[in-house]
Amino acid sequence: MADLRNPILPVADPAYIPIPGDDTTNLGRRFSTRNYSNKLLSSLFTGLILVGMMLAMGNKKSTHTSIPVEEDKILTQPPISRGKPLGVSEKSNQQLTARDYEWNDMMLSWQRTAFHFQPKNNWMNDPNGPLFYKGWYHFFYQYNPNGAVWGDIVWGHAVSKDLIRWTHLPLSMIADQWYDVNGVWTGSATFLVDGKIAMLYTGSTNESVQVQCLAYPANHDDPLLLDWVKYSGNPVLVPPPGIGPKDFRDPTTAWMTSTGKWRFSIGSKIHRKGIALIYDTEDFIHYEQLNVTLHGVQGTGMWECVDFYPVSTTHSDGLDTSANGPDVKHVLKASLDDDRHDYYALGNYQEETGEWVPDNPEIDVGIGIRYDYGVFYAAKTFYDPIKKRRVLWGWVGEMDSEAADVKKGWASLQGFPRTVAMDIKTGINLIQWPVEEVESLRLRKQEFNDVELKPGMVAPLDIQFGTSQLDIVAEFELQKEVVLNSTTFDEEFSCSESKGAAHRGALGPFGILVLSEESLIEQTPVYFYIVKAKNGTLSTFFCADQSRSSLATDVNKLIYGSYVPTLEGEKYSMRILVDHSIVESFAQGGRTVITSRIYPTKAINENAKLFLFNNATEAGIKTSLQVWQMNSANVPVSKSTKGGPKLDIVIFFSLLYLVLNFDQFCDKSLGFHF
Repeated sequence: MADLRNPILPVADPAYIPIPGDDTTNLGRRFSTRNYSNKLLSSLFTGLILVGMMLAMGNKKSTHTSIPVEEDKILTQPPISRGKPLGVSEKSNQQLTARDYEWNDMMLSWQRTAFHFQPKNNWMNDPNGPLFYKGWYHFFYQYNPNGAVWGDIVWGHAVSKDLIRWTHLPLSMIADQWYDVNGVWTGSATFLVDGKIAMLYTGSTNESVQVQCLAYPANHDDPLLLDWVKYSGNPVLVPPPGIGPKDFRDPTTAWMTSTGKWRFSIGSKIHRKGIALIYDTEDFIHYEQLNVTLHGVQGTGMWECVDFYPVSTTHSDGLDTSANGPDVKHVLKASLDDDRHDYYALGNYQEETGEWVPDNPEIDVGIGIRYDYGVFYAAKTFYDPIKKRRVLWGWVGEMDSEAADVKKGWASLQGFPRTVAMDIKTGINLIQWPVEEVESLRLRKQEFNDVELKPGMVAPLDIQFGTSQLDIVAEFELQKEVVLNSTTFDEEFSCSESKGAAHRGALGPFGILVLSEESLIEQTPVYFYIVKAKNGTLSTFFCADQSRSSLATDVNKLIYGSYVPTLEGEKYSMRILVDHSIVESFAQGGRTVITSRIYPTKAINENAKLFLFNNATEAGIKTSLQVWQMNSANVPVSKSTKGGPKLDIVIFFSLLYLVLNFDQFCDKSLGFHF
């Protein structure tokens, strides 16, 4: 029987120490600061893009292609600190100390993903203001148009009909005002009562002071939201007394209170206490700071990218951000500047005081549960009213060297969008799961049923297609009699502090080796590890071991994971999305999630294999799994680093479209008035 009293404890990520393998586990258009007097200009561009996207998106079976790599000489040098001096979290990989690896073009080209969101080139980080508008999903993101390292941050913009196949649009906002000249940083979108959009974002001023700014679409009739206007009275908020000039950033989506006011939060800190400041507004121009914080936790440091949203306690449908009531819990999430992880907690929001109280203070924000126990940061959700779901985006950074990123010409991904809802069965955690649209990418399928694995066994799987793009669903069963009779009790275990899949116990580890070379010289195990207490209860851990994932010297090779609640009678289940250099693993229906970045040198292309393994010392395992080959979702984008779409193939049809719809556009108001 599972022990649900065991809290989901935080884990530490130690520096990587090489672990010997044992015998059995072998990522334009300038931002408009004026309204256009010529309305046809906006309509012309919209028409061109619409038709271009219709043609481009019809190619659903586009194939994954290699990305040209520049032949720049890679220099060996200590990692440069990026972001921290300007008052945001560290954006370079400071954990690397080894000499740069000699990557070749084939290796670097293989790393680019086939169905995860990324611009064609350059640097990307936080997701910004995701929303659904007039038939399109919109995704904005932190972007450097000038290189593959953090800096010169502006807002990239892309649209999709299905959250998978994206068309890149011109930049939506650039750093062209004194209040954001050092960066157009993270922000969130709010739909007003009349359906218009208010976008609050953090600007870094000419003196590197963090201030809050307002922007809105130039034309709300434009479904692509191509042009944005910065409010002439910006900034609308500056750091309040007692808050440092670099400790005031990342406004949330606002929610409506019962008094008709909008309320939102901004991340900050006081000394070592991470806090979420809270403000009320009626017009998004004038604000009132409440005399309390939404919440705070001592010792957690600066809170970035705060997110706050309701979840139902009775069903899995998502809720509008303003929803509240007796069958509602609220999730408070903060991205911790100190350790670059996203922590959340479930609790009760008290509208009268403006405060939020965690259900369990022992697993409060910053000291308890994480969205993801791997590489996943600055996450942001939005409510999808069409499918009645809450969708989660998260930035997945690189774990290789900056020199390698410069050579390949791009850095960072977005995690595959996930639905997020309360786990009604346990009541203590969220459930995250890839959005259902991912299944439209499934191609060929192979099934393996009732495969028996004896202790110490590694079994290759005869996959009849490439294994660099996969969707894997697997279930495992332990031998019940062995579990009952095992006399190994009360073992202390932590994924990150163990020897990974080489750490043998009576009831684990067992799971799948992905992106593994045939001789297992490179391998990435994703697995369960079970600990039995003297009273017979079982504690389940879900881990991903990168310690032997690559022969390269300039990549992080950590072991990730955490405890995962497992109910009595449940089989041990996992789902793994493999997409070249990113592996996303979901345990027990999405109770615990791990995102890994993998940089193999041998286990690429046709040399990437799939294995089952059982490295337990006592228990045999029976497993069944389904493996799908995944198609590419990539849509060709412009060669311009400004992010504009390629239009030459659709000019004739675009002009025809405009002629037929000219009268429709002529009388549209381009203004947005508060």
